[in-house]
Amino acid sequence: MLKIEGLNSFYGSIEALKDISINVEDGSICCVIGANGAGKTTLLKSISGVVTRTGSIQWSDTELINSNPRNIARMGIAHVPEGRHIYPGLTVFQNLEVATISWHGFFGRKPFDEDIKAVYNLFPRLEERKEQLGWSLSGGEQQMLAIARALMARPKLLMLDEPSMGLAPLIIEELFGKIVEINKEQQLPILLIEQNARLALEVSDYCYVLEHGQIAFHGPAKELRHDPRILEAYLGKFARAT
Repeated sequence: MLKIEGLNSFYGSIEALKDISINVEDGSICCVIGANGAGKTTLLKSISGVVTRTGSIQWSDTELINSNPRNIARMGIAHVPEGRHIYPGLTVFQNLEVATISWHGFFGRKPFDEDIKAVYNLFPRLEERKEQLGWSLSGGEQQMLAIARALMARPKLLMLDEPSMGLAPLIIEELFGKIVEINKEQQLPILLIEQNARLALEVSDYCYVLEHGQIAFHGPAKELRHDPRILEAYLGKFARAT
């Protein structure tokens, strides 16, 4: 569904991504891993249209390279940014409601009720805390809210930037279980940026490795789990020994 060819991205005169080509297949989880500063976040920003870029980004045969962020979002590409960026002064319910403004038109319509029930079923803690302000939630709850807010927009592609960042191991395990559930039950393709390479490879179908703004190598995730280059650079001595 998403086909990127020859993508170059810039911050002013600085080239952050160089000749990137990536495919995200319908219904799949595709992960991008790499060290800090490799260009992972820039890749998602490029797809969302918030940085200068050249090349080709095709979404269901529609070229996005000259589209603005608003139109890209309306095409069904939902971006959950690094750091969550929920609205801290709004309640959980209001954060979810905001995501539906362009899609549902106004509060109270049947599609809104159906969608909010679905995200509450997926993340029951959000329903328990629906009247709490965003800032009062734990880090894990804020990440759940950020993902749920994206789902309220009825996306056709979900892009997640470092969802495990700053979270406790048990919360990370729960959250990634939900990500897999979203993908499998909704057949929603997911482009996952993740620092935790082991976890990303466990849940993904395909993986790209970014180094210094370029694709170093790529392949099926189940194969890359045992690739010496991945073991050496991202999974460490313990993974090699086991």
